[in-house]
Amino acid sequence: MPIAAETLPRVPSAVPGWERARRVVRRHPLAVFGGLVLGVLVAVVLLPGVFATHDPFALRAEDKHLPPSRAHWFGTDELGRDIYSRVVYGTRLSLLSALGVVALSSVSGTLLGVVAGYQAGVFDMVAMRLADIFISFPALIMAMAIVSFFGPTLVNAMLAIACIWWPQYARLVRGQVLSVREHPYIEAAVSTGASRARILLRHILPNSFVPVFIKATLDFGYAILLTASLSFLGLGAQPPSPELGALVTAGRVYLLTSWWYATFPGLVIFLAVLGLNLVGDGVRDLLDPALRGE
Repeated sequence: MPIAAETLPRVPSAVPGWERARRVVRRHPLAVFGGLVLGVLVAVVLLPGVFATHDPFALRAEDKHLPPSRAHWFGTDELGRDIYSRVVYGTRLSLLSALGVVALSSVSGTLLGVVAGYQAGVFDMVAMRLADIFISFPALIMAMAIVSFFGPTLVNAMLAIACIWWPQYARLVRGQVLSVREHPYIEAAVSTGASRARILLRHILPNSFVPVFIKATLDFGYAILLTASLSFLGLGAQPPSPELGALVTAGRVYLLTSWWYATFPGLVIFLAVLGLNLVGDGVRDLLDPALRGE
């Protein structure tokens, strides 16, 4: 006797990617604002000359400490330089620095975590104990110590932050690898004679990538903030570099007389970190099955 179609169980269909993204946008409208901020930041990074109205290094002593106006949107500094143009180029420098920090820490931490989780043994124990040592120290204090030892430059600040962040990625990836390597398809790959390198690159690493990507998007804004903090303390970018943290440091001396000097770079840091964090939250909701209800 044929079975009626109505009595057959329905198999849930996969949700298309665009539909999933639309749901995230509907549930998190702030992520749209973050995306707009991120779009503007990317445009500034790629085309700073289009947004800048003056040479950020041009000195005009007769124009020093001018308030915001049509000629100088964010006013001028103590040397007559246009603060808006310096903020544009400072935003580009800060974002590229943060990108370098996240790239260095995530790549190095991921590689160590994958090898430690899959290889286990002595290498795993040594790598994780070394990670514990780095994690046990406050991030900013340890970064200050590293930069003070090697010298206060923006490159050293980036390397210092990457040195204190790689353990977080290593531990995250190690946990993912320990979970993934127990799956049946890994055992099947081993039984067919696949090499360890092939198993790591073709099976384990791709299935451990999503948590790393989510963490990287959330860390991007914090990297801007930490890099600016080191520059604010004099341990990052040095004059005349127009890095945002360095601009805030230079402007705090004139805060009572030229409020615009430190205010506008500080607002840009705030908007950049806020926008990137909102985008990171949206990406997490989009990629994390536990949060999207699948």
